[in-house]
Amino acid sequence: MTVIDYSAMALFVFLWMAYAWITGQKRILKRTSLTMAMAERRREWILNSLTRDLKMIDTQIMGGLQNGTAFFASTTIFAIGGCFALLGATEQVDAIIKDIPYIVQGGRAAFEMKVSGLIALFAYSFFKFGWSYRLFNYCTILFGTIPMMAEAEKDPARSREAAEITIRMNIIAASHFNAGLRAIFYSIGYLGWFVSPYIFMLTTVLVFIVLLRRQFFSEARLALLSDRER
Repeated sequence: MTVIDYSAMALFVFLWMAYAWITGQKRILKRTSLTMAMAERRREWILNSLTRDLKMIDTQIMGGLQNGTAFFASTTIFAIGGCFALLGATEQVDAIIKDIPYIVQGGRAAFEMKVSGLIALFAYSFFKFGWSYRLFNYCTILFGTIPMMAEAEKDPARSREAAEITIRMNIIAASHFNAGLRAIFYSIGYLGWFVSPYIFMLTTVLVFIVLLRRQFFSEARLALLSDRER
C-alpha cells in the first residue's frame, strides 16, 4: 500500500458520501433529484389508494418491490461467495496478474486486502437490501391499516394519518434499497483498484458522474417532473 492507494481510497469514500448527501437533498442547484421526485410519486400513489376500495393493484406493486429487493439481496450473497473463492485462490490469481501488463503489482497481502474490501462492500449492500425487504414487508402490513372509502370519508384525519405512516415506511425502505444499489454501483469503480490506484480513482469518478447524470439530467427524471418542477 502506497500513499496513492490511500488517496484513491479516500476519494472513493468521499465521493460515495457526497453522492448520498446530494441525492438526499430536496433540491440541489434548483434541480430535483430523481430519488426525491420518485419519493413524491410514492406519496401520490399511497394517497390515491384512499379513493378506491379495490387495492389489488397496490398489493401487486408492494409485491414487486419486495421481489426486486429479494433478488438483489440474493445476488450480493453470491457475490460474497465469489469473493471468498477468490481469496482461496490467491496464489493462482497472483500468478495470472503478474503476466498481465499495465497492472500495478502490490503483492499478495495487498490483493487480499482489496478483495476483503470488496467483500465489505457486498456485505454492506446485503444488509441494506435485507433491511429494505423487511421494511417493505412492514409497509405491506401498514397498507392494511388504510381504511376503505366509506370509513375514510367518516374519519378523514385518521385515514390520512394511516396513509402518511405507510408513506414514510415506504420511503425509508426505498432509501435503504437505494443505499444497497449504490454500493453495487460503486463496487464497479472499486474493481479499478485491482489494476492500479490511478485507474481506481478514474473509475470511481466515472461512476460518480454517471450516477449524478441519472439523478439530475436523465430522461427518467424528466418523465417524472412537470415543466414547472424541472
